[in-house]
Amino acid sequence: MPPSRLPPATTPFPPSLGGDAAFHLPASDVLDSLVGDSTIAVEDRTRSVGERLLTVALCCAAAPLMLVAATLVKMTSPGPVFHRRLVLGRRGIPFHAFKFRTMVADADHRLHQDTQLRQQFEVSFKLASDPRVTTVGRFLRRSSLDELPQLFNVLRGEMALVGPRMISPPELVRYGAHAERLLSVKPGVTGLWQVSGRQMTSYEERVRLDMQYLECRSLWLDLQILARTLPAVLRGHGAF
Repeated sequence: MPPSRLPPATTPFPPSLGGDAAFHLPASDVLDSLVGDSTIAVEDRTRSVGERLLTVALCCAAAPLMLVAATLVKMTSPGPVFHRRLVLGRRGIPFHAFKFRTMVADADHRLHQDTQLRQQFEVSFKLASDPRVTTVGRFLRRSSLDELPQLFNVLRGEMALVGPRMISPPELVRYGAHAERLLSVKPGVTGLWQVSGRQMTSYEERVRLDMQYLECRSLWLDLQILARTLPAVLRGHGAF
């Protein structure tokens, strides 16, 4: 009688992971998964180190511009130089994203007091002609200089140079079934949305662009987006 064929080696799911002895995963699949996870971890670490080094260089290069912007904000309107916006980071952990203040100091109070203005804001969480924006603030927004302080968020490990849009907690519901995917990575200072029309796109289009970025995310795509960011900023299209 020929010897019986041995079954393939298997590795049971441990009970701690909710597995059952009746369910088995081929050892080859376990090895492929471990190798894949290890490769992704190495790529993420490499990306993180390179990103930090590039961000330090960008901070040094942008320091004179940030000094001028901070001076203009301080001299032209009462209130703090920086605005801290509460947004959601990776895994849904909230943090404050830094920007140069572009609005009057009591901007949030004015929004809550003006029902019509608040209703317009809730459509896309942006206002094309926001009466709360200062003269200097309008220039900073148009040139995107108001976002330079977000480089410090990158150094703090809260943001990436390239990633999906950062969103406030109330916006998460707009992503529906895509919310978990969105929160799987850090939000970016720039991204596919920023180089694809920005405020000229609908909210649904913003969600689509974020999901498209996550689907195709790679170092090469990040480099392409970084290369397209400066021309997009200089054109000022969709920035307000």
